[in-house]
Amino acid sequence: MVRRIHPSQRRARIRLTSDHSPDVIDASPYPESIAPVPTTPILPTLTGPAELRGLTEVQLEQLATEIRETIIATVATTGGHLGSSLGVVELTIALHRLLESPRDRIVWDTGHQAYPHKLLTGRFARFGTLRSLGGVGGFPRRSESEHDVFDGGHAGTGLSIGQGLATARDIRRSGERIAVVVGDAAITSGLSLEALNDIGQRKTQLLIVLNDNEMSISPTVGGLSKYLSHIKLSGTWQSSKNAYDELVGRIPAVGPTVKELSQRLRASVVNFAQDGRLFEDLGITYIGLVPGHDLKALLSTFQQALELKGPVIVHVRTQKGRGFRPAEADQIGFHGAALPPIALPSESAAAAEPEPPTSGHAPKPPRAMPTETMADDAAPASAVAKPAKNPNYTATFAKQLIEQARTDPRIVAITAGMPTGTGLSTFQAEFPARFIDVGIAEQHSVALATGLAMGGMRPVVALYSTFLQRAFDQTVHDVCQNDQPVLIAVDRAGLVGEDGTSHQGMFTLSAQRQLPNLVIASPKDEQELRSLLLTAFGQDRPFALHYPRDPGFGLAPVEPAAIPVGRGEVLRDGTDVLFVGFGPIVARAVEAVDLLAAEGWSIAVVNARFAKPLDRDLIVGQARGKRLVVTFEESVVTGGFGSGVLEALEEARLSDRTLRDVPVRIIGIPGEAFVDHGSVADLRHVLRLDGQGLAAQVRETLASIGATEPARSTPEPADDPEPAVVAT
Repeated sequence: MVRRIHPSQRRARIRLTSDHSPDVIDASPYPESIAPVPTTPILPTLTGPAELRGLTEVQLEQLATEIRETIIATVATTGGHLGSSLGVVELTIALHRLLESPRDRIVWDTGHQAYPHKLLTGRFARFGTLRSLGGVGGFPRRSESEHDVFDGGHAGTGLSIGQGLATARDIRRSGERIAVVVGDAAITSGLSLEALNDIGQRKTQLLIVLNDNEMSISPTVGGLSKYLSHIKLSGTWQSSKNAYDELVGRIPAVGPTVKELSQRLRASVVNFAQDGRLFEDLGITYIGLVPGHDLKALLSTFQQALELKGPVIVHVRTQKGRGFRPAEADQIGFHGAALPPIALPSESAAAAEPEPPTSGHAPKPPRAMPTETMADDAAPASAVAKPAKNPNYTATFAKQLIEQARTDPRIVAITAGMPTGTGLSTFQAEFPARFIDVGIAEQHSVALATGLAMGGMRPVVALYSTFLQRAFDQTVHDVCQNDQPVLIAVDRAGLVGEDGTSHQGMFTLSAQRQLPNLVIASPKDEQELRSLLLTAFGQDRPFALHYPRDPGFGLAPVEPAAIPVGRGEVLRDGTDVLFVGFGPIVARAVEAVDLLAAEGWSIAVVNARFAKPLDRDLIVGQARGKRLVVTFEESVVTGGFGSGVLEALEEARLSDRTLRDVPVRIIGIPGEAFVDHGSVADLRHVLRLDGQGLAAQVRETLASIGATEPARSTPEPADDPEPAVVAT
């Protein structure tokens, strides 16, 4: 039976004790006598967060353990962001116990720490489908639940979303409460700082929970900071200072001046001894530090912070990977979606203290590409051993970049908070003086690269395609308008899989095609990537090099050679149809050729290599005499590579009559909808971008133009003297 607590017992008085270190707040909202530990699982029975308000302290602690057990067991199979989610279990329970979601709104920034939130909001039964096709998403998704406020995925967006929700609430004069949970790394993004400035200036009623897992926020100054946090949370302090300000403000002539001086003095005293001065200076009440795994302290602090006027930021100290010893020890490795193998604890072992494996004492081989510090879209982890994959394109890129940097001292590598995911951590190890990590500031990274290029350096900015979207203006205004030799390495170009709509790298190619001065290239395989990287450094102009998150084909290394800009290559000759591909999808187009060749079709294949400038002469020459031209790209088809081929052929048709009856089919990612989460293989199958799907789309196109059978080079003999008729 669930024991319910009377509301009067939930309200706590904050008291100082010697049980905790002097830099945190201690609180105890529960009576001395509590119910025995329940033995019946709680998490499977929860239908929504409102039920948390009927649980006892012991039941809440049991629930926290069950949440951690569920997350660890699930992520061991599906992959996902383990460490960040394990660190916010108590924090999530406290917020959902106090707030009335979905009426009250909880915004998760970045969103990869929202697994406990998902489990508490009715998704326990489906949680095993995490990040799989048609399953539960790895980030908040409004289509999944009314408790998910917005579709997150990029760091730094939460405060702006929360400010908008709070402003709308104030305009409507409704009473819902807004809370934003923001990580200590995301708080440093430019967008977050801009939002904090606006929130403080407008005095927006908003609770900001700063989840500090010691990745970037400095510790507090000590016991006096804790004492001042207690003072600011007290109703007496709030009411007395407001009453004093109103009183002195009414003094004739000098009242406003005395009030301003008083406020400055109070701020100086508080800020002198307390961490968080930046937030106080911006007009946001700062409370902290609060122990992030102490439910008593969290509940009491959040409850009283929600009653304060204006914006309040509660600084919560958490441990990344809490409850799973390997994740606690390796916070970077166990952050991202691609994780080290997870050995699950036995059923009898406590989830908070899993025992190390009793067998397999040999050390694990080092991971060539560990996950990055912020987010990752690599393949899911598994406790089951799998065959080793070929080095991926990112690893090949990083290795070749290091080789070229050894002979070219002008090369500087830049990333935006993603040194490991982009492979640049290996560059950093060899050339620390020529490596720059600007944090989550993609806009700054591209603008910085422009200045470096103007100073005679050869900067390389390595960003995920989905995050490069943030720096579009800098790409246009700084790099391309100034025509500077900046190499933009577009990692994760194309489908990335399980992280879903916010992370698919499907829009960058179309966005970049319109920009003057920019060369856009993509390799058909990992060895061609090395040659294109060499090509890029031979140019004195902007260069965008796109490559996917896929493993390579395991090709034997060859000495890279510069490729003339805008030069494609013919991979196969044919007479019926022309295939023109851009990027690694070329290999799947060749698979489709083999399938169609078995049916008698003769197909030529061109590897374009460059989307801008196109090898127009090669493509137009190969298109002559063909019954169909088909283009292939793993990018949105609207304004993409295929559109460029079509534009080139349309221009050529004006003067070349032989091309006027050659139709063009553009195959890629449809532009009518975002692509959801699922494995890359599943998504390619659904979108018909695997070999079988490409062949099927070509068959349908041939049928639609009336080309029902291949042309024959030698007509079959007829039964009568009439000449044979060749299908057209």
